[in-house]
Amino acid sequence: MKTNINLLSALCFILICISCKSGNVSSQNKNEVPQDSIKAFILPSIPQMMTTPEQRADFLVKHYWDNVNFADTNYIHHPDITEQAWADYCDILNHVPLETAHEAIKKTIKQTNVDKKVFSYITNLADKYLYDPNSPLRNEEFYIPVLEAMITSTVLDETEKIRPKARLKLAHKNRIGTKALDFTYTLASGAQGSLYQLKADNILLFLNNPGCHACTETIEQLKNAPIINKLLKENKLIVLSVYPDEELDEWKKHLSEFPKEWINGYDKKFTIKEQQVYDLKAIPTLYLLNKEKIVLLKDATAQAVEEYLTIH
Repeated sequence: MKTNINLLSALCFILICISCKSGNVSSQNKNEVPQDSIKAFILPSIPQMMTTPEQRADFLVKHYWDNVNFADTNYIHHPDITEQAWADYCDILNHVPLETAHEAIKKTIKQTNVDKKVFSYITNLADKYLYDPNSPLRNEEFYIPVLEAMITSTVLDETEKIRPKARLKLAHKNRIGTKALDFTYTLASGAQGSLYQLKADNILLFLNNPGCHACTETIEQLKNAPIINKLLKENKLIVLSVYPDEELDEWKKHLSEFPKEWINGYDKKFTIKEQQVYDLKAIPTLYLLNKEKIVLLKDATAQAVEEYLTIH
């Protein structure tokens, strides 16, 4: 099902700033499986006393699923309703503090433990919208509580928990607010250096493959970003471009595409890839670090990096 992502923010604003249409919770017993009468997703009714956008957003994310009986497997057969509701929910989460979002997501996933089919359906939606590299709503911080809820789920066996455990371990590496892991890079000349040896107010780590379309687009975006060029000239920013794969001849063939002001190297021992020092589920991958090598942005877009550097 295709979701009109461009309308999500507008929808979120409407949901928060005006009263939501209320509906009655089904009077059926939660343990019963009702007949298929699902025709729309019914939003919770926000109390009139909550007038600020912050209050309304907080209430909405905490009570978003109140009118849903997760024991009813009929929701699985209405992706036009439930998937759209999930996509809208993911966008609304951006309007509350991260801690609030974490609690709300974990509570939602735990509620689906009443039925394995529903649990799998909702967690698959979480994979699609919060984890998939091609999702414009991808957000690892929101995906972490999903993984935590999966690991403690009563409907999954230990074998089914292997993948979420592995993903959670990788998600905690180089997490925003933590110190990035060090590694050694090699230049075309054969000279070597390490991430921790670099000294600048900010370091932009750019993991990429030569010739990939998305990589080429990102290179052009970074090359043409005024704030990045300004900080490079002032020696306040270092761009470290690293090739993590094996085709060294291919990397050398594309070296002329990278600005000479950048540090352009490769991972000679494939440490990043083989030891999963950094998550490479998406290429290219951008990490913005401060001078202490603390991660400021993880798996960010070039636009997000430019906006962050402009504001800060």
